[in-house]
Amino acid sequence: MAIDRAAVVETALDVLDELGLDKLSMRAVADKLGVQHNTVRWHVQNKPRLLVLMSDAIFAGLDTNTLPTAWEDRIRALAHWCRRAVLAHRDAARLIAGLSTTETNTYRFADAMIQTLLDAGFPPRTAAWANWTVFYLTLGITQEQQAGTAGTPDGVTFDDAEFPALKAASAYITAGTFDERFDFALEMQVTALKAELARIEG
Repeated sequence: MAIDRAAVVETALDVLDELGLDKLSMRAVADKLGVQHNTVRWHVQNKPRLLVLMSDAIFAGLDTNTLPTAWEDRIRALAHWCRRAVLAHRDAARLIAGLSTTETNTYRFADAMIQTLLDAGFPPRTAAWANWTVFYLTLGITQEQQAGTAGTPDGVTFDDAEFPALKAASAYITAGTFDERFDFALEMQVTALKAELARIEG
């Protein structure tokens, strides 16, 4: 494998999958490539820059030509594509959540989401902020899934007097898969957007 920036980023994602985010280092990437630490630094400058490039690489491959036509279905498809891309790499949600990435693949995803909403008739502010809302939802639930947590641990009970609402809903606090929870939350966002669009169109 030729040692260039793309190879370094690809290898860094391999290290991420093998060791996790906490053990990812420039030296670990260099060792995996069989090169000196300075070779990795030459191509990606430093670890913060490497993390940004890794984050952007996770969002490579979006084909907008395959997306549904209806804006609601298009938003759902983009959100599911994003979730699959993040789930494809260990600790990817935590990696992405800690960064401000201004690279091509990341911009392409956001552009597709915002353009979908603009074409549907939403004003720019709503389109931009709705994009963030769906993206944060996707990262949040995916980060929880990748961390191996699922809300309240099994066996926990709630006192009627102190936590009456939690007691009433206790059967559902840990119920359902992460995919089911994601679909539920995403559908709530789509429903809210439909209501907002109806208000705008008056």
